[in-house]
Amino acid sequence: MPPVRPMLATLVRELPHTPGLRYEPKWDGFRCIVFRDGDEIELGSRNDRPLTRYFPELLDLLADALPPRCVVDGEIVVVTEGGLDFDALQNRLHPAASRVRKLAGETPASFVAFDLLALGDRDLSPEPFAERRRELESVLDTARARVHLTPITDDPAVATDWFTRFEGAGFDGVMVKPSDQPYQQDKRTMLKVKHERTADCVVAGFRWHKDGQGVGSLLLGLYDDDGSLHHVGVASSFTAKRRAELVDELEPLRAEALDEHPWRDWADTERNTDGRMPGGLSRWSAGKDLSWEPLRIELVAEVRYEHVQAGRFRHGGRLVRFRPDRTPESCTYAQLEQVAPAELAAFFDEVDPAGTR
Repeated sequence: MPPVRPMLATLVRELPHTPGLRYEPKWDGFRCIVFRDGDEIELGSRNDRPLTRYFPELLDLLADALPPRCVVDGEIVVVTEGGLDFDALQNRLHPAASRVRKLAGETPASFVAFDLLALGDRDLSPEPFAERRRELESVLDTARARVHLTPITDDPAVATDWFTRFEGAGFDGVMVKPSDQPYQQDKRTMLKVKHERTADCVVAGFRWHKDGQGVGSLLLGLYDDDGSLHHVGVASSFTAKRRAELVDELEPLRAEALDEHPWRDWADTERNTDGRMPGGLSRWSAGKDLSWEPLRIELVAEVRYEHVQAGRFRHGGRLVRFRPDRTPESCTYAQLEQVAPAELAAFFDEVDPAGTR
């Protein structure tokens, strides 16, 4: 019965080659535990927030594809001709039922299954992963539209090929699972290998930490070819000690910062509507205050990031170091590595080579 906390993964820098491992693509979507009991289907997220109301188009599909009583771990994704579109997926989290219905038709979601936790009266979580996977393959009807079984291999060469070839399609990386591993809720017993790069970014502002005791995140910018500074994401995940240090380090840049700031028109969060500038509300944060403090455009930071989507870092970056040797004007999009989109039609039958569903 819900809630079930998904099993988690620890980040590693290189793909392990130990015998007995299984490799899967790491999907760029919403982790979802599907609970089915007859006609009742519930979609649970990794933070216990129900997803059912946001993806009504999946319910009939899953009812056709799954056995009558089961619990399945997987990922909700939105597939386009250019790959997995996380921005379109995030837009589906809308409070208005009419908007949810409209988006369900315009950007329908797909479900990728990768683990079976229960079947009928059987709790499969103590079983080894290899047995759970075998059971999942035997009960999931992949002939149904937009319901898929994730690829799997025991060959590290194949996993390496997935890691490099499909990055442009929106894959996060590769998951690594021991074949003899039981399912352990909320435990980081799997491994994940993700793409990571660095870029030099303008530090254009910051947000206070939620406890009010230091800097919670740095707001990052890059210049385009026309000289406009775009908000590309944040650097966060500081220790308490580092949050306090950053307050002192950034203080000299706060005086009169808004006077010539390129984002001064967005200083009032009420005016931010396009999501490309700081401020505004997060759909995931249920009203969380994302107001920000501007800084004079003088500081450059080297930031570690995974990949770029729609001109922004897909996940939050990590501060490597400040770069007093770099000028803000040198921080442009040109430094980012561009990855060509990969064709997903071979796996997702909802996208044909012409890009139509």
